[in-house]
Amino acid sequence: MNPVSTDQIVLDVLQRASSQNPDVLKPAEAKLGEWETQPGFYTVLSNIISNHNVDINVRWMAVLYFKNGIDKYWRRNAPNAISDDEKQNLKRSLISNFSEPIQQIATQKAVLVSKIARSDCPKEWPELLPTLIQAIENSDSLVQHRGLLTLHNVIKALSSKRLAGDRRLFQEFSSNIYAFILNLWNNFTESFIRNVAQNVNADLLTVELEKALLTLRILRKLTIHGFYRPHQNQDCMNFIKVIFEKIRTSLECRKRLRMRGQYLFELTEKFIIHLTKILLSVLDSHPFTFVDFIQPTLELTIYYAFTPEGIEYVFERFVIQCFNLIKGILLCAEYRPAKVVELTKDPETVRAHQIKTGFLQPNTLAEICKKLVSHYFILTQDELDMWDNDPENFANDEAGESWKYSLRPSMESVFVTLFHEHRDTLAPILLEMIRETNCMVSPEDMAGILRKDAVYNAVGLAAYDMYDEVDFDQWFLNTLIEELKIKHNNYRVIRRRVSSLIGNWTGIKLSLELRPALYECVTSLLESDEDMAVRLTASTSLRHAIDDFEFNSEQFRPYLDRAFNLLFNLLKEAKECETKVPEWDSY
Repeated sequence: MNPVSTDQIVLDVLQRASSQNPDVLKPAEAKLGEWETQPGFYTVLSNIISNHNVDINVRWMAVLYFKNGIDKYWRRNAPNAISDDEKQNLKRSLISNFSEPIQQIATQKAVLVSKIARSDCPKEWPELLPTLIQAIENSDSLVQHRGLLTLHNVIKALSSKRLAGDRRLFQEFSSNIYAFILNLWNNFTESFIRNVAQNVNADLLTVELEKALLTLRILRKLTIHGFYRPHQNQDCMNFIKVIFEKIRTSLECRKRLRMRGQYLFELTEKFIIHLTKILLSVLDSHPFTFVDFIQPTLELTIYYAFTPEGIEYVFERFVIQCFNLIKGILLCAEYRPAKVVELTKDPETVRAHQIKTGFLQPNTLAEICKKLVSHYFILTQDELDMWDNDPENFANDEAGESWKYSLRPSMESVFVTLFHEHRDTLAPILLEMIRETNCMVSPEDMAGILRKDAVYNAVGLAAYDMYDEVDFDQWFLNTLIEELKIKHNNYRVIRRRVSSLIGNWTGIKLSLELRPALYECVTSLLESDEDMAVRLTASTSLRHAIDDFEFNSEQFRPYLDRAFNLLFNLLKEAKECETKVPEWDSY
């Protein structure tokens, strides 16, 4: 295929391939499919991608076909493989210009480079990385940005290689480039923070922050995958150390930028979240490197998630990351000493354990527990609105296991972890909360209902650890059954939570003699005049009761027909697949 004579032909076909008319689209796709194995086809695509005068949709289509061609035909042993000469021309073309004005096209070109780099770099493409460094050092802001964007994608691709030889090469490269990238990140970040304080215009702030975020992403890959032991590299340790200060400063910047434009505001949040992701990645991949940062991490997360002064700076995704960091430190296997501490093999394990226990003193644990239950566990107005508007999704959302990404599952997960690790300290506090709420709340007292719901939620989550502390039989008979009888609309919150509580405790500590009373309560909550979210929770509780090891079919027989019919009606009324599947399990 001669690129000079065929550029226009391919361009016309690509234009037709981007049409919404199937009569025009399908023949064009067929023709492009014929050409994808022709010599010179990808050179023509590269020319079209690089031509800024061509319509963006056509260039986008050319990028997609180029990406597919790399996946199919770049390997030497692939059928109809691209020739070595054409490969060399394509590689030169891709890194000859870093002034692409369209962000989407620039991103896709960076992905193209990274796909080839994973296969060819460094042996068959030694000029790639020096060329990218030159682009990054360019005084033109756009060229520098595109160079960083491309380097980020290349680093991401190279860091994913797992063969020993590839990892060794990546570690050598990381050692050579780390200080350079760290210096860039420091400069971009400091410039952004300084300019926020000076109220510089939003466009300049955005450019600086985009570059700071790109260099931060590069540093994350280099830190996690570029060093066997990051704590042996002083630059790595300096970088991790400064993250805590940057999180604090960036949170203050976010507060100032609230009214400076949505994109800049969201970009600042993304930058903050990525800082926390680096801490989580180091904790997960290099736990012994992280030992020196356990104390500052706990100080940071406890301050921002559990103190009135810190909470005013935070946003939901950041709080989730705080909870994930706390949970990660508590559950890290490398931080657990032997039962006889002196027999622990690694002294770093003992040191990590001492730092944890030294920080998490009883008064600190008590404050965390109280804040979780009294602040985070309280259903928000948004959640109540969702319950009103879409009860099925509300019930399903709360039933999910997405503790890494959703606030409620993350807070509940960290509560369970803390309670299990520090049962002796936290059990008396939760018992006191039960005593404080162990009275009938007026149906008109919504705040009181929500407080009780939060405490009941905590008791349900800590059921296994509260086995010896709670006389569940008496609580069930004297309080919970009575609360289920109140049919006021506000009390649906309590009815749903009591149903969940019963389900949690059924297999733990509920007498066999009380199982019929349990079946009566749960089946009454399945009636069609009950709230949908309550019914769904009741069906889950019934399933737990039936799955219990001590389940007695004779005790359940009088309730079988009623439960069967009510579950069948619930299944018919449910609209969401996420609802129907668990219902089939109950059914």
